[in-house]
Amino acid sequence: MNVDGGCLCGAITYQAVVDPERCAICHCENCQINSGTAFGWVVHIDDGQFELTSGRLKVFETVADSGRRRCLSFCGDCGTRIHAQTPDEPGTFFGLRVGTARQRHLLAPKQQVWCRSSHTWVFDLPMITRNEMQGR
Repeated sequence: MNVDGGCLCGAITYQAVVDPERCAICHCENCQINSGTAFGWVVHIDDGQFELTSGRLKVFETVADSGRRRCLSFCGDCGTRIHAQTPDEPGTFFGLRVGTARQRHLLAPKQQVWCRSSHTWVFDLPMITRNEMQGR
């Protein structure tokens, strides 16, 4: 499936070919901290299936919960995370942040990983009161 997307300020744009079956939610602490949310939402793609069409990504290197190096790529202007890569893993692929793709509504998660790090309440989301918009 062809997707395109970019960052919040528009400085970064990309095109990619993704397999919707490779969408996942990651509950690792690294994803929680660097996304500022309860989990990361990614689609794993091969490096050759991603093309940066405008802008230049900044990269921050950290250590993931697995103990391996993790390279986080983001817009240097607005801070939007675009993808993450574990360079020590065999093969060349990375997790594209699904929220940055215009076609995100077509990319439902197919699995959850690092559930041992998840917040217990994330599995209760269907029971929490829903509002179509944020009220005052």
